[in-house]
Amino acid sequence: MDEQSARPSLGGIVDRFERDGLFSGAVLVKRRGEELLAEARGFAHRGFSVPNTLRTRFDTASLGKLFTAAAVFRLLDRGLLGLGERVRDVVDLPAGAKIPADVTIGHCLTHSSGIADDADEEAGEDYEEIWKTRPCYRVRETADFLPQFAFKEPLFPAGSKSRYNNCAYVLVGLALERRSGLPFRELVAREVLEPAGLAATGYFPKDGVEPDVAEGYATVEKPDGGAVGFRKNIYSYPPVGSPDAGIFTTVRDLARLFGALESGPFLSEAARAEFLSPKIDAFRLKSGDLRRYGYCLEHDFDPAGRAFRRGKDGVNPGVAAIAMRYPAADGLVVILANQDADVWSLCRELAAAAGLV
Repeated sequence: MDEQSARPSLGGIVDRFERDGLFSGAVLVKRRGEELLAEARGFAHRGFSVPNTLRTRFDTASLGKLFTAAAVFRLLDRGLLGLGERVRDVVDLPAGAKIPADVTIGHCLTHSSGIADDADEEAGEDYEEIWKTRPCYRVRETADFLPQFAFKEPLFPAGSKSRYNNCAYVLVGLALERRSGLPFRELVAREVLEPAGLAATGYFPKDGVEPDVAEGYATVEKPDGGAVGFRKNIYSYPPVGSPDAGIFTTVRDLARLFGALESGPFLSEAARAEFLSPKIDAFRLKSGDLRRYGYCLEHDFDPAGRAFRRGKDGVNPGVAAIAMRYPAADGLVVILANQDADVWSLCRELAAAAGLV
């Protein structure tokens, strides 16, 4: 399939998702450095019918962990923070905290720390439930998250297995603050956004005023599960991004970040090789493929053991994001949505239509 013949089918796939009420956001598909598709759909503000554009900045939910991991490797390159350093040797934790002494920065980045999360989503806990008893607007700084998880018993010994964990990244954020002497968001701006050329990206507070920032819309369901409309997600999580989630960006800025992580002066060759390597088994996908966790990046292997895809996704009420790199085809799919959306199915369809898999 050549680039010209790919474009109409790619746009048609996105049209179908939008027509069925399943997508509002922006999409970028690249192969061998060329943009096959770069388009936006839906509304950044539904009340005033403000359309999304390629300049619109979208919340990324857990895809924001990639920026935290990138900041760690920038400090690692200068000897300011090590993957094998124990969290308790770097971070001042409150008395009574139950973070085991052997948990390292590397464990936290690879979801193998074993610590308890604030909401164990793998066990079916709902992250939104936290904010029914604790005002979300009071959680703005990295340390504000500690009471939600630091005093819970760990789930398994560090490094013995994996379990997706948001708050492990909070610990990483605290370590970054301690070693750099900067607040987390300021550090990411200095160490990641500026050197990678991500001029459109930032931690924009939902109670602030910033141009070209999309609101998020969570689906409202009937008792039988059918969708009846949308609600704003302003009470679904804290008002500003943190080490585990919530940076705002554009599809093209995310493509620039992947480019910086894979080549150029952003990381040393040694740091880059480590950053891009898988570290621990996670789980089997429905397709039978194996997912392995790296340092935030998730690596997928086919049943024959061949690596074919790596990237990161994220989901919160009213937010869905995915960025997947297909190295063999030199391809990339980035999807940012400001409504509940099945970006995983959309990503698979676009990758197939673009000849990336």
